[in-house]
Amino acid sequence: MDTMEMGVAAGVRPDATIVIVGAGQAGGWAAQTLRSEGFGGRIVLLGDEAHLPHERPPLSKSVLAGEAAPASTWLFKEAAFAALDLDWRPATRVSRIDREARRVELIDGEPLAYDKLILCSGGRARALAVPGAETARIHTLRTIDDAQRLGSVLDHARSLVVIGGGWIGLEVAATARKKGLDVVVLESQSRLCERSVPAQVSEHLLALHRTHGTRVVLDAKVKALSTDYEGRSTIELGDGETLQADAIFVGVGLVPNDELARNAGLECDGGVIVDTRCVSSDPDILAAGDVAVTPNHWAGRRLRLESWQNAQEQGMAAARSALGQQVDHQPLPWFWSDQYDMNLQIYGMPSATDRVVMRGEPGASSFLLFYLDGEVVKAAIGVNAARDLRFARRLIEQRKPVEATRLADASVPMAKV
Repeated sequence: MDTMEMGVAAGVRPDATIVIVGAGQAGGWAAQTLRSEGFGGRIVLLGDEAHLPHERPPLSKSVLAGEAAPASTWLFKEAAFAALDLDWRPATRVSRIDREARRVELIDGEPLAYDKLILCSGGRARALAVPGAETARIHTLRTIDDAQRLGSVLDHARSLVVIGGGWIGLEVAATARKKGLDVVVLESQSRLCERSVPAQVSEHLLALHRTHGTRVVLDAKVKALSTDYEGRSTIELGDGETLQADAIFVGVGLVPNDELARNAGLECDGGVIVDTRCVSSDPDILAAGDVAVTPNHWAGRRLRLESWQNAQEQGMAAARSALGQQVDHQPLPWFWSDQYDMNLQIYGMPSATDRVVMRGEPGASSFLLFYLDGEVVKAAIGVNAARDLRFARRLIEQRKPVEATRLADASVPMAKV
């Protein structure tokens, strides 16, 4: 299904009802944007968590470390949130969507009619499919409650095994190590974050964590898990090694919460398929955030973006689209991660076929990698290089040819490149 086959979002009446399923960052910003754009009708915001709309990045860092309160992640102060005049339903789950009647049905049986429905249902932590995983005492991190439970465990534990050397696993490992725990990271691939960064960046991440005292095991195959009656966990590896730890954290990916959409007959493929206006195969249903799969010309394909940037911006775009405004949501992908004293940012979509140009020295505390198609910069990855990355983003967006030698020459300021 391409963009021309998707439904067309039309504007809604001033007294219409817009229902938003999911009260995370995408859902919260969708609700706020509806009001800021002048919509005076009824907005029903349904959240399966008991907390106010919030952002998730701090959960694996400052909130998990106990350095920030959960309330610090709220998108809006309580007074500002109250001023939105929402029909706010926390700790509420939807059982089904009735597209013909244009209503959602809640778990308790209550039906809610809608003129427009915005799905911001996000995703959940992927389960680990190994023997014993169902009964072992495993922690994941997706919600405020998850962060509080894991944080309480880390306050009393001496050791942690992290299964999964992706972004969430490495951030949790860094937080736990800073709290003084002995940490082991088990990654099934041959390098860290293999699906999202090139080998140079994987090597930098590996060196960073090992320098801080974390044991990192690559090509690790978890064979079985168990937890004894005292709460001590055992991890059996495929090579015969057995690890013991006070706690196990699993970060092996995210599963989009698209069951409601699929059961309602919406077109899905690893998430709800929408066009660049955030409209699904039903013109009255839109989707945004981690659950939405959308065309992106920067990537040259449809994709589902799991990022802070996309959750906020697509939630806002979906709200405007629901009101009948012209929307073309195809952002330049942007991702960031903080681990120890390292800030890593990625702009664009690096490809294995791109020419790679490095600015700085391998292993340095700060460097940039540029990914070029001919003389055009398609993507950039920077470690502790936030200022230069702002200029790199302009190069990507403007698609202007640039000499690789100037990109590589750190004596030439990026502003002049």
